[in-house]
Amino acid sequence: MSKTDHNPFVEWNGALGLPDFSILRDDGFAPAFDAALQAAEEEIEALATLQDAPTIENFLVPFELSGKDLDRISAVFFVRAGVHSNEPIQNLERDLAPKLSRFYSRLLMDSRLFYKIDTLYQQRETCKFDSETCRVIEETWKKFVRNGARLGIKGKERLAEINERLAVLMTLFNHNVLKDDNNWVLYLETEEELAGLPHDLRNAMSQAARERGREKACAVILTRAIIIPFLTFSDRRDLREAAMEAWTGRGANGGAADNSLIITEIARLRDEKAKLLGFSSYAAFKLDSSMAKTSDMVMDLLLPVWEKAKKKAKIEQDALQRLAAESGHDKTFTAWDWHYYAEKLKSRQYAFDQAELKPYLQLEHMIQAAFWVAKKLFGLIFEEKKMPLWHADARLWLVKNADGSVLGIFIGDYFARASKQSGAWMSALQSQHKLGWKGAKPIVYNINNFARSSQAVPTLLTLDDAYTLFHEFGHALHGLLSDVTWPSVSGTSVTRDFVELPSQLYENWLTVPKVMEKFARHYKTGQAMPKKLLKKIIEAKSFNSGFETVQYISSALIDIAVHSGRLFNDPAQFEKAELKRLGMPDTITMMHRLSHFKHVFSGDDYSAGYYSYLWSEVLDVDAFAAFTESGDVFNPQLAVKLKECIYSTGGSADPVKLYKAFRGHVPSADAIIRERGLE
Repeated sequence: MSKTDHNPFVEWNGALGLPDFSILRDDGFAPAFDAALQAAEEEIEALATLQDAPTIENFLVPFELSGKDLDRISAVFFVRAGVHSNEPIQNLERDLAPKLSRFYSRLLMDSRLFYKIDTLYQQRETCKFDSETCRVIEETWKKFVRNGARLGIKGKERLAEINERLAVLMTLFNHNVLKDDNNWVLYLETEEELAGLPHDLRNAMSQAARERGREKACAVILTRAIIIPFLTFSDRRDLREAAMEAWTGRGANGGAADNSLIITEIARLRDEKAKLLGFSSYAAFKLDSSMAKTSDMVMDLLLPVWEKAKKKAKIEQDALQRLAAESGHDKTFTAWDWHYYAEKLKSRQYAFDQAELKPYLQLEHMIQAAFWVAKKLFGLIFEEKKMPLWHADARLWLVKNADGSVLGIFIGDYFARASKQSGAWMSALQSQHKLGWKGAKPIVYNINNFARSSQAVPTLLTLDDAYTLFHEFGHALHGLLSDVTWPSVSGTSVTRDFVELPSQLYENWLTVPKVMEKFARHYKTGQAMPKKLLKKIIEAKSFNSGFETVQYISSALIDIAVHSGRLFNDPAQFEKAELKRLGMPDTITMMHRLSHFKHVFSGDDYSAGYYSYLWSEVLDVDAFAAFTESGDVFNPQLAVKLKECIYSTGGSADPVKLYKAFRGHVPSADAIIRERGLE
């Protein structure tokens, strides 16, 4: 593709400044990437050969704004690869991984560029740079150093080789999990097979079967929105076992899609990379740039909660086993029994179950609830606009401030499908900044994998689904409300153990009575959720918390163990031995086994960082307490402070300082133990 050709992948001429997705073709990605990479390399070479002494204006600004074409095509391609993939896209993704890795290695190891940023770095305390600019200089300098800029020639060459190989391996890991997600399905046709399943779950499973060409069946598929409710309600223990084994076995089934060798190689290469850069382990390398700083600090957070969670889980299991025995269950209690009997015990103790709750949680109403809270807190207005996006399921809203000015764009893609990676996440097509002629407004999106209902019935969510929607929307607000000058510190560009604060904090507003009264309405009658039912939800908040905490922390501890340099053999055996050492109950499965732990192995953001959800929860419990203590969960003064100190600041300042500016202190983990009922 020549420079004179129109490139719709980088020249976004669609409505509202978006790419025109209707004209993007799969075969256009490769030449567009080639052109964008060439343009980016030319820009970088011009900066590297600049003869003038480096300044903010002649180096840092153009460096931050360089590679716009590459940023744009990457944004379009990787949303496509994540949410609506196919074989050509996956093949191209495998081809691109080493190319992009080589480009970024060359960029961040270039001694000429490093000299220029190092010059600014040495001036940061004597020149009158503003605080955000100082932060950008420091973080850019660290990025160069952490990517090998100070290594010798041989060290740089080896590090580049490692990065390139890791990029390929992480892509293959992701593809393998998607294959296992799609290759397993359990079709149910008889009433005996469907025993215990509520109507809304049958409806979603029927829709999943129709999408696979089975008109008269119901399908259990490997998406959380179906698998967890199936394990919760199915009376057929043998089918629960089959579903649980498929769910936990993803990526570890042998054959071409098995991730075992990939995991081992990733762990080995990451360990070698860390040692090249002067760190004792990859965990030490990653945590050095976090709030926690060291694995000892992480363990000081995780282990006390872990021990209390195990004790609580033992009490929970004893209660479940008694209930199972009363019900005539005479077999060994197992992992595929836990959800089933926990739901029955919850129904007995609190006189409600998920089947009673779900009719009040319509997807559309929960989307509007998330928007309404954003309006109450931050004055935001969401106006839906119809336009072609990457898939017919994706929807777009223009986001405005209270004064009517345009803040940015929000896109939501809510339903599971075979072409979409499992899980839920937030990302951006474009991040906010103020550099250049007019800067850039944020274009952020949320991806979920809810089970679609038939057209005759609205899509209904579990309470966990609704929390997930609010969680990812909290991330989206972090991107939308960003108000910084420099692109590299925009929105969610913060330390990994701080990035979950805005999202987890936002979850708290879901069950606020005003929100539930307004939006939790029965899909048939339109009646608001009874206050008694909402009260039961709040009372039951810590029910099964031992189980849930053990599930999560076991994955976080295994993540740290892997990246402390101890995994060099079979991942399944390592996992088994490590869980035994930790005292993991055999009736509870990890939230993510290594074989499908995409947070850690399909990318690098959460490697040695999965603990960050609990670290951020310490902050979010304390932050929401500021609102409850004020007597108004929508306290306008606190909302302004929350926006100014947390949601709009991105990575423009140290996260500890930002949190202290909002709350006045940094809390201890004791609040988590109380909040989760683990005392």
